[in-house]
Amino acid sequence: MKRGIISRLAANKTLLLMIAPAAAYFFLFSYIPMAGVILAFKQFNYKLGIFDSPWVGFDNFRFFFMTGDAWRVTLNTFGYNASFIIVNNVLEIVIAILLAELGSKWFRKLAQTTLLLPYFLSWVVVGAIAYNLFNYEHGLINTMLASVGLDRLDIYTTPEYWKYILVAVSAWKAVGYGAVFYMAAIMNVDKESYDAAEIDGANLFQRIYHITLPAIRPTVTILVLLAIGGIFRGDFGLFYQLVGGNGLLYQATDVIDTYAYRSLMIDNEIGMSAAIGFYQSVLCFVTILAANYLVRRTDKSNALF
Repeated sequence: MKRGIISRLAANKTLLLMIAPAAAYFFLFSYIPMAGVILAFKQFNYKLGIFDSPWVGFDNFRFFFMTGDAWRVTLNTFGYNASFIIVNNVLEIVIAILLAELGSKWFRKLAQTTLLLPYFLSWVVVGAIAYNLFNYEHGLINTMLASVGLDRLDIYTTPEYWKYILVAVSAWKAVGYGAVFYMAAIMNVDKESYDAAEIDGANLFQRIYHITLPAIRPTVTILVLLAIGGIFRGDFGLFYQLVGGNGLLYQATDVIDTYAYRSLMIDNEIGMSAAIGFYQSVLCFVTILAANYLVRRTDKSNALF
């Protein structure tokens, strides 16, 4: 048995060396820090440290749920991420199909580059762009409204606007990158299938519906499953850089990640922030198991595991 394992390791040493950096990264930054989950069940004391601080059981969780914010931030996190998954994936598929159908290669490359550019902008830069657009006094939108005699919009004090702004900004930044995956899947489709369909009289929309969409279905399933695994994990950069510490918007924009951040950095509630993080991880774990189970029931070959 030992010889078999050693011989297999030796035979695949090149592949093991290739995967070693990624394995080391996740081991150092994902698995070792998991020991800190015990803080969720302790009253942290700086003098005593993590392991010697007194146990408090589920008090940190109890306090989180007693504040009345748990249900709100959980719903916000789920709602925003569900919207991101639906809107972004639909736009990514549409854009990938449009780019694949473009006859001009140079225009396709130009469009891909233009769409991909926002992905490389940091959320700090995106937050600055948003501020210059939505600022009440000097923002571009309000300046244009005032120039034509319309009332200014007080965007930074109106939570309802941000439900749409955050979804739009997320799509603007992520769609170009996500479309690359679908483009790769479309390019792998056998061109003879399109030629045969065209000879049989199928128009463009029929070819897309009967050939392109079924061909990219496995890619769609995998990407959506991976996204669902983090449906309770908000994009901290998006929410924090666009909203920041604006308490007037928390009702509509506060998510689990920003709430945990404030608990740690502002309230100095280390135990409760750890409890919130643990609660979030459990929700993500249960969600991905449930989603993968449903996929296995309908199409086992497209399940993650």
